[in-house]
Amino acid sequence: MTTAPQTAPATASKVLRVPPADPAAAAAHFHRRFTFEADVADVHADIESGAPGFVLVDSRSAEAWAQGHIPGAVHLPTDEIPARAADAVPPGSTVVTYCWGPGCNGATRAAHAFATAGYRVKEMLGGYEYWSREGFPVEDSAGLRRSAPDPLTAPAAEGAACGC
Repeated sequence: MTTAPQTAPATASKVLRVPPADPAAAAAHFHRRFTFEADVADVHADIESGAPGFVLVDSRSAEAWAQGHIPGAVHLPTDEIPARAADAVPPGSTVVTYCWGPGCNGATRAAHAFATAGYRVKEMLGGYEYWSREGFPVEDSAGLRRSAPDPLTAPAAEGAACGC
């Protein structure tokens, strides 16, 4: 009696256990994300070029702001947005919020507070952490400073861009 050769069991894909969306649904989903989010490189590019269109809001505490913040940002801690938004940010402005970084949902809470107050709003992905890790300028009581770009988050060569 001969037996069939043993074969390894087929491995099911963990990636594809939920099939990908059809292209039209995927395009709609990713477009929707762009309506809610901006990344630090795009925010930096607009600030550097002087492109108008949004107010950048740092939603962290006074202590965090003092540790360093993005030059030109408005400081408005999340819990103060309902009471102070109209005084700190002109009504009708588009707001881009940021907090510490991807491990913090403070920018999401701030974006929600601004949206609830009637503002158009986006959240800056990566927050202050990725802004500084990409080597963009930060400001504190001593003035402006820049760190070298972290090669895990941005190209380290002078003038290089990620191209995304």
